[in-house]
Amino acid sequence: MSPSTVTSDGHTASNTAGLRNGRSDFKHEPLTWTNFSNIIDGKLETTKETRCGINPATEQSNPSVPVASKYDVDKAMSAAQKAFKPWAAVPYAARQKAVLAFADGLEAEKEAFSKFLTQEQGKPIQFARLEIDTAVAWIRSTASFELPVERTGAGDKEIVVRYTPLGVAVGIVPWNFPILLAVGKIAAAVVTGNPIIIKPSPFTPAGGLKLVELGQRYFPPGVLQSLSGDDNLGIWLTAHPTPAKISFTGSTATGKKVMESASKTLKRVTLELGGKDPAIICDDIDIDDVASKIATFAFLNSGQICLAIKRILVHEKIIDEFRNALVKYTKLLKVGEGNEEGVFLGPIQNSMQFERVKGFFADIEKEGMTVAVGGKNPSGKGYFITPTIIDRPAEDSRLVLEEPFGPIVPLLSFANDEEAINKANNTFYGLGASVWSKDIKRANNIAQQIGAGTVWVNCHFEMYPNIPFGGHKQSGIGVEQGLAGLKSYCNSQTLYLRKSNL
Repeated sequence: MSPSTVTSDGHTASNTAGLRNGRSDFKHEPLTWTNFSNIIDGKLETTKETRCGINPATEQSNPSVPVASKYDVDKAMSAAQKAFKPWAAVPYAARQKAVLAFADGLEAEKEAFSKFLTQEQGKPIQFARLEIDTAVAWIRSTASFELPVERTGAGDKEIVVRYTPLGVAVGIVPWNFPILLAVGKIAAAVVTGNPIIIKPSPFTPAGGLKLVELGQRYFPPGVLQSLSGDDNLGIWLTAHPTPAKISFTGSTATGKKVMESASKTLKRVTLELGGKDPAIICDDIDIDDVASKIATFAFLNSGQICLAIKRILVHEKIIDEFRNALVKYTKLLKVGEGNEEGVFLGPIQNSMQFERVKGFFADIEKEGMTVAVGGKNPSGKGYFITPTIIDRPAEDSRLVLEEPFGPIVPLLSFANDEEAINKANNTFYGLGASVWSKDIKRANNIAQQIGAGTVWVNCHFEMYPNIPFGGHKQSGIGVEQGLAGLKSYCNSQTLYLRKSNL
């Protein structure tokens, strides 16, 4: 494979040619959004069987997408393995330039990706645009990192610790942020010298396929591929002997299956899984200000975020007043189709998740729960759920213990900081948490006692691409983002080199 190859659409995939300071020197030609294909070895591939996703706001069919076969998996694996050594041999700076050019291409397609993201995923158009903007920034930041080479002198020896690419990677992407989470895996894998095969969610496949199609303009064949399929595809990919690394984002239950499958050949795994993220609200806060922020971070993306606030723990001295403020702000959040003016919550993304979330609503009457706001869902087309807060449900209820992954959250009380910490940690999840207080020393002290991978003070869901992100307990294994995320696609190698002849 040469460093510069003509892809199926006539564009040049290049590691150095046609790039200046990480920017492409050819005029961007818009993608077509009528046909969606698997990408194998730089070519757009069709399959005998196809399927359609569903627009969750209208329940109408989205465009048809391929259903990959086991033969397609073998073919993609062979192409990735063939691409590995030549791509790993490309200088790191040249790989960085290619990744930066990919970011430029995505930025040029921002509006097309945003509109389709609203159609396919359901999120409001302003948040779809924000996802694409964030994806572009994530790619550029990842491409700016430098893998360190550590050198130590020891007599006539030089000891070198360096990081070398693992080999073929597989990225399994969920449906809640299908573009952002795909590019996070793509950029980290490719810049470190690893080919990657992207498996988009079967609920949001088309955008991911188009993203990888765009990538063919910047990378040689086999470096970046995508396969859309049915429930068999994930099993085939994770069990295949070729990959050295699986990066999975999704539920804890599925993550355990991925880990079990990967263990058969000791593949490296990064698992970013579910959460039951608490927000601890101390008694000294500005109630109105904090309540508006908590409502936002509980119901953003219709609660379909692993790091969304899923338990609201409020000091008993202020819980009634805080609840009233929270109700006031929640009532301002408009539910509707993503292109409607002022919509904050789009639909639940798919019918299976919609039914799961409705199951938590069924518990309201069955268990005699007190509804602070919401509780009744719209009728008609679309998988819409009303943002709902349950006032002090039983501590052993499903709503308190499980992750609905939808816009329904429990409001709970605590008497002192020790009880707040114990309640926050009383879960097998450990992804994120936040602490809210005017007393920074108090808040920082509480934060340091929470068993979660990311804990914020007086904010929530702030993420930076240069900072590692991962979960504790059953919320994940390993980290993504930052230098640590890059290293997860590498082997650590120690070389004991001689300075002189024996």
